[in-house]
Amino acid sequence: QVQLVESGGGLVQAGASLRLSCTASGRTFGSSGMGWFRQAPGKEREFVATINYISTTTYYSDSVKGRFTISRDNAKNTVFLQMNSLKLEDTAVYYCAARQTYTTSRVESDYYYWGRGTQLTVSS
Repeated sequence: QVQLVESGGGLVQAGASLRLSCTASGRTFGSSGMGWFRQAPGKEREFVATINYISTTTYYSDSVKGRFTISRDNAKNTVFLQMNSLKLEDTAVYYCAARQTYTTSRVESDYYYWGRGTQLTVSS
């Protein structure tokens, strides 16, 4: 069993930077592909970024590519999402998710474990 807890959300101004963290319990974190998803008000949850178990492969949605960076520290059972040049449209609840296999995925249904989310609000 893996439990995921996100942190680092908050209220920031457009153009600012913020780093989200997701800490996992359980011994399988180091062998799990990880992902970040987000859900804006009134919209479906969408893929943001994903990383494989040894950080050699990452993928991003087109909307965040070049602004967001996903990384992980397996020694600390933590995955990060560094967000730069934040925009109003980045406002959403951000969810961390873990797969039961090593690789990346952009597909929500490929993830077995989910955190409860952390709210990011970007203001003008």
